Amino acid sequence: METPDGPWSWVVLVAAMITHALTLGFPSCIGVFYTELQNSFQASNTETSWFPSIVLAVLHAGGPLCSIMVERFGCRVSVMVGGLLCGIGMVTSSFSQTIIHLYLSAGIIGGLGLCFSFQAAVTVLGYYFVKRRTLANAIASTGASIGMALWPIASQHLSQIMGWRGSFMIFGGVLLNCCVCGAIMRPVKALPATPSMDGSSPKANGVNNGVQEMEHAKGIKRYIAFDLLLHHRRYQIYTIGVTWMVFGFVLPLFYLVPYATSSGIDESTAALLLALIGFINIFARPVAGLVSQKQIFSGKLIYLFSGAVIVNGLSNLVCVSFMSFTGLIVYCILYGISMSVIGSLLFQVLMDTVGMKRFPGAFGLFTILESVTILIGPPLAGWMVDIAGQYNPVFYFTCIAVTSSGLFMCLSSLILDRKEGKSKNNLGNQNDTAGTAERQNIIYRPPIKQEDFVI
Repeated sequence: METPDGPWSWVVLVAAMITHALTLGFPSCIGVFYTELQNSFQASNTETSWFPSIVLAVLHAGGPLCSIMVERFGCRVSVMVGGLLCGIGMVTSSFSQTIIHLYLSAGIIGGLGLCFSFQAAVTVLGYYFVKRRTLANAIASTGASIGMALWPIASQHLSQIMGWRGSFMIFGGVLLNCCVCGAIMRPVKALPATPSMDGSSPKANGVNNGVQEMEHAKGIKRYIAFDLLLHHRRYQIYTIGVTWMVFGFVLPLFYLVPYATSSGIDESTAALLLALIGFINIFARPVAGLVSQKQIFSGKLIYLFSGAVIVNGLSNLVCVSFMSFTGLIVYCILYGISMSVIGSLLFQVLMDTVGMKRFPGAFGLFTILESVTILIGPPLAGWMVDIAGQYNPVFYFTCIAVTSSGLFMCLSSLILDRKEGKSKNNLGNQNDTAGTAERQNIIYRPPIKQEDFVI
């Protein structure tokens, strides 16, 4: 058994970072194989787009199932099982004869494996780190950046040598390394609970196999926190905002390469654009994590997060307005920097909003709702491409969806903060008024003199 914030915590952080690189980095390379898959199965843009949407949807929708796995068997086993499923799914997909087979193997089986490994790796950091949790999450998220930088380059190289089938078989072996990372994540002894933003008081809780016992939550609330969605205003705002954001947020990762190649840019050069976004994330995410720990952002991370979402959405206008390699580089820089802030704060804001005691259940529902829009987004974008015959509508749609979600989270949080501030002021005024009235109602009684006792 290990203790939070101990020396082994940093080893676990490295393992989590590698897991992020393997799991979250992998979907970024699907765009490299987009045209090849389309030609191999003679599929339309809509049919081909279902593959990345299924991968990401299952990656997110498997949250409650992952929560059950984590609670029953611990983060260690969950990550290792995820790695095994990833390997089986990708190797099986290399033998697919129809695109439906690809949906089932790499999409569902592989996506579920990515879910188990990724979400369990996110959860374990909440137990291993207390004092430096924000920094730990930011550093771990750089793993996804490293993956985003390396997966497209490796995919482009393997695609030219082995095609998509041979590449997917190699990917299956690479993703088995999640099992090694999971073996490093030893169970945690104990963890003091983090107070949530709804005012609940912190308590010390025991941890069994690295998982905190959620004594106050029973039944389905342990895995899917519907009660928070119904009654917790900040959780409502954040969940609805992020769910709408991912409707368009992931689309550039799938359509940037085909968009660039359709505009006359070489395919290998286009793949470097995705790698550029990844490299920017490598350096920007730790910086974003350090900046977010400044006192000025204490209790205000939602505003930093919302601002990054707005910038990310508006950056898509650069992509469609300046169609040149230079314009795409500028777009990748803006998209990469804003994406770094979003990635480093995404789970930290959720942890701060509900507290670690409710995080597994809140995370489960959060990812399920995300999966719905992620599942719909890419096929909808593919349908736009089939109708319009070009990729511009995809980036306009991304701009509208992402920017509007950022404005919603920012303005809603601001209104809620002002409302709560007024309530506190009114309560303070009432207490002052009551205290004054109480002082005024005190009857003055002169001191008792000795002659008062004379009969």
